[in-house]
Amino acid sequence: MKILLYIPTLLTAAPATVKSDGLVSANVQNYVGYAAIVFMMLLFIIAFLVMQRAFNTMANLVMNMENKSVTDAATEPQPAKKEKKKEDIWLKALSLRPMSEEKEILIEHDYDGIQELDNPTPAWFMWLFYGTIAFGICYLLVYHVFDLGPLQDEEYKTEVALADSAKKVYLSKSANQIDENTVKLLTDAETISAGKGIFTQNCAACHGADAQGVVGPNLTDDYWLHGGKINDLFKTIKYGVAAKGMPTWEKQLSPKQISEVANYIKSIHGTNPPNAKEPQGVKEDGTVDKVASK
Repeated sequence: MKILLYIPTLLTAAPATVKSDGLVSANVQNYVGYAAIVFMMLLFIIAFLVMQRAFNTMANLVMNMENKSVTDAATEPQPAKKEKKKEDIWLKALSLRPMSEEKEILIEHDYDGIQELDNPTPAWFMWLFYGTIAFGICYLLVYHVFDLGPLQDEEYKTEVALADSAKKVYLSKSANQIDENTVKLLTDAETISAGKGIFTQNCAACHGADAQGVVGPNLTDDYWLHGGKINDLFKTIKYGVAAKGMPTWEKQLSPKQISEVANYIKSIHGTNPPNAKEPQGVKEDGTVDKVASK
């Protein structure tokens, strides 16, 4: 039962670091991995014990049958053919020699009066041994000679690519979970470009093509009616201001799109476009938003 000694080693080994972007934490994944290892080891041990017990039972059965045949040889000069066939089947299956040939397979040397039988290796074991050799040759040809299957480094790159794709999908979905409390100031070109397109399509009619102000206020100066921070802009765009004629965009735009528009407005602060509308609201020169880290 040396296999049992490997289980504590597996359980006490340092856990591999697992990075997870999903809903399952790294610790839970480690515990699941440990449970799978222990479960497979238990199955292997149970299978080994069952096989060992089966072989012991068959060996005892064959030995009992041989002893019985020897003791009954004097009283039964003609044994039944069916019993002999069964004995031959078990002997061939286990690659055993009959008890009557025991003296022929005794090895000459002995130790402390104990002698050893020169029994052949069981046929099933030899087939298993040759099978592993055949498997090794096939593996070598498939993976290292003909390149029919990916090697470990190629599989790793494939899994990393799949993980990156899954991460992008997850981030695209989580982007729509932004609200006025979690929105961050972004300065990347992709966000600003997307926000400009949305602004031109939906907001330019009231605020002007350059946000200089038409019906709505000028969005490029230091004066704000409802706050100039990124959180304030997001909230104003999302919920609107009915008293001032500012419609709500919560149903027309996704949270990600509202965030892009708000970030675009922050990016054009201080551009001083021509024909700018007179200042409205409260001056907020000291309003500074922290740029979100990438």
